[in-house]
Amino acid sequence: MFKALRHRLKSFCRDSEGSVSVEFALYAPLLLGTFAAFYTFFDAFRQESMNLKAAYTISDLISRETNYINDTYLDSMYAMAGLLIRGDSSLGMRVSVVRWDEADQSYYVDWSKVRGGGYEEWTDATIHLVKDDLPSMPDQERVILVETNNTVEPAFRIGIPTMDINNFVFTRPRFAPQVVFVDTKENGNSHNDNSMGL
Repeated sequence: MFKALRHRLKSFCRDSEGSVSVEFALYAPLLLGTFAAFYTFFDAFRQESMNLKAAYTISDLISRETNYINDTYLDSMYAMAGLLIRGDSSLGMRVSVVRWDEADQSYYVDWSKVRGGGYEEWTDATIHLVKDDLPSMPDQERVILVETNNTVEPAFRIGIPTMDINNFVFTRPRFAPQVVFVDTKENGNSHNDNSMGL
């Protein structure tokens, strides 16, 4: 009995006949699933990179301004960021100018503006929530803080959840001591060092 079973197994191993269509039916789902996984992972990394580049681009452009900026300027920055990232995903943006006061050992907000969803404007009372993420600065030094968030759905359902991409980028003003925002309403931040006589 064992001899006959061994003979049949050897015959099966030596048999080279087969059907390509059967092999294709077995391997095609595996190959297609592998390609879908690679594409989804690549797209996720690409999207994260594009979001970071968009945040750095906005921060760099604002840091070069020597004139005041206004709502129209920020609207154009938000529209540009939307063009840089994937169009079918939601985008939120918060732009702030933050100042360090050595005497108080505190950060203060000159101004903060939000576009899209997911954020509220920073104030002097709330900026301490991210003090550990802000850089060390000399007294009365300012940084432009650009934050973006983007919710991205994976291209294929392969077990990757919906991604929340958050960026936190800061840049010093390049050609002026501060970037001034012209607004018709007060932002609620009372601390002012009058460093530019404003």
